[in-house]
Amino acid sequence: MLPFLAPYLTNLWGPFRLLESYIVLICLGATGSALLSWWLLPRLWHLLPRDQGKPFVKDAKEAKGKPTGAGVILVAIFTVILALVLPPTWRHWSLVLCLIACMMTGFLDDCSEKPWGEWKKGSLDMFIAIVAAAILGAGKPMTIWLPFFKGPAADGGFILNPWLYIPAAAVLLWFCINAVNCSDGVDGLAGSLSLLTLFSMGAFLYGIVGHTVVAKYLLLPHYADGARWAIILYVVCGGLAGYLWHNANPSAVLMGDAGSRFLGLLIGLSVLAAGNPFLALAVAPILLANGGGGMCKLLMLRLFRKFGYDTRPPARNQVTPNPGANFASDAEADRQILPVRLAHSCRFPFHDHCRKNWGWSNTQVLVRFMLLQTLAMPLLFLVLIKLR
Repeated sequence: MLPFLAPYLTNLWGPFRLLESYIVLICLGATGSALLSWWLLPRLWHLLPRDQGKPFVKDAKEAKGKPTGAGVILVAIFTVILALVLPPTWRHWSLVLCLIACMMTGFLDDCSEKPWGEWKKGSLDMFIAIVAAAILGAGKPMTIWLPFFKGPAADGGFILNPWLYIPAAAVLLWFCINAVNCSDGVDGLAGSLSLLTLFSMGAFLYGIVGHTVVAKYLLLPHYADGARWAIILYVVCGGLAGYLWHNANPSAVLMGDAGSRFLGLLIGLSVLAAGNPFLALAVAPILLANGGGGMCKLLMLRLFRKFGYDTRPPARNQVTPNPGANFASDAEADRQILPVRLAHSCRFPFHDHCRKNWGWSNTQVLVRFMLLQTLAMPLLFLVLIKLR
């Protein structure tokens, strides 16, 4: 709205022309979103469902009874602020609708007395991911760039057919949705790591692939809508900052699946908007490894089980005195094949392994994971961008 009104307002007062500047819109959007989320959350979270606790999760009793599903409030704020600062384009607003749909599936799960099954949630996530990938591709060949290779196109990219791009992009989006969702288990962890990721992606989209001269210098494709994507990302960063004020340990409110699934889809979309799917590993290495490692472990164990191998977790790792036949005795666990034994030696999400096996506190997990991701991001950016 503001970019549309700027020419008319400029006639009243010259400085209103700044409302056409992307950097001004980014600052206004991020600040407005942060202040609104910080102010509104304590006034609205009494309307949210309450966390019911999760069995076999460390410190689940501390979260039980707290308002959860705050993602629905954050996304409402994000949508209102975005309507003010984002220049209207059908593709970006169609993707915003996909983000809202992803949030709603998570919120309905948060509200449900009985948690949704993995097939139901996974199918809905995949449907939204396919729709978002189709909108992002718009049925046209997409230009992407890869690490270690300069593409045949003049700007260093590869032209990808939409029939190949859409399924590959949907798989990446689905993985990001569920990896971020699995990382939401420690106060402030998923929000803080997502904030680092989105802030970095916003800078990359605005200042590198969104800048003609810089993109040409680095032999990268130039994406003209990089600045618009930066507005979207920084508005969410502002909302996350306001949320984390109340979510800091000990938290007063939880984002729930409504927030984590929304953030996962947005991270995946920002990576695809930048043209390199491998950027997900550079901007969210700890976030994706923490949550995505569990999905990879589950897939591997199920494949081994289909081939007839014993993949039951060892009973000695369980808290209950008589875990039952679903767990392997010490002798049975020792006879399992090496990949299965290695998989069971590490808990996922990995923050649970750090707390239960290494004795880290929640604060130590949060600070150390943030430090690791902050240190890893510039090194991985260097590898992806310069070694081509």
